[in-house]
Amino acid sequence: MKLDMRAFLRDDLRLRVDFSASDQNRGLAPPRVQKPARETQTVLPLPRDPAQTFTGRMDLVQALGERHSQRKWRDEPLRLEEIGFLLWAVQGVRKIVGPGQAFRTVPSAGCRHSFETYVLANACPDLQPGVYRYLPLDHGLVLERAAGPDFFALQHEAVLQQAFVPKAPLVFVWTTVPYRMEWRYLETAYRVIAMDAGHVCQNLYLAVQAVGCGTCAVGAFHQTALDSFLGVDGEEEFALYLAPVGKV
Repeated sequence: MKLDMRAFLRDDLRLRVDFSASDQNRGLAPPRVQKPARETQTVLPLPRDPAQTFTGRMDLVQALGERHSQRKWRDEPLRLEEIGFLLWAVQGVRKIVGPGQAFRTVPSAGCRHSFETYVLANACPDLQPGVYRYLPLDHGLVLERAAGPDFFALQHEAVLQQAFVPKAPLVFVWTTVPYRMEWRYLETAYRVIAMDAGHVCQNLYLAVQAVGCGTCAVGAFHQTALDSFLGVDGEEEFALYLAPVGKV
């Protein structure tokens, strides 16, 4: 069993896959870069030019040297421009290069970018409490679910009672839409989706320091509960990784 599980980390599968059978090579249109907002949703625009606004806030060498996980937060909110900067840092679009393809602030295998980024707004004055989704093409947010009376209890359950998560003013949650990667890579997609998640979260670790924040990558959660909390189907889209963010 151990050897079978280790095989997931190896790239032997690539030698056995017939990539001519991929939807890309069959001429099917690529999946969308982002899930569109529903007609009933209003896009909340985020402040523009986040790179320019936060240039010079933190030296990269210093950020690398001081990077570590944080689990305690000061009672201080994040401003909307800071939230926008962090979202841009983890999934921002630099250039649209073709149908279903965009260059972003993070690398991705084959430029496929299988992720959707959600934020749980627990205590942000500029955002009503609830679940939001980032629209990288628009650099904006849409409200997926307003917080109800059970919002924190359900969130606490979904993260396996890790209390430091819902105590953070903001929680990033990345889901994956596997078909975006499967369209090109078939069965070999899953290994590189996991690699891409590391690229995204490392960008968050470095970017938070420019706004006086900290974060902690969390890979342990209740899959079904978190998918339900986000409102995703758990099959064509499901939670993969999360990271709370707060002032430190």
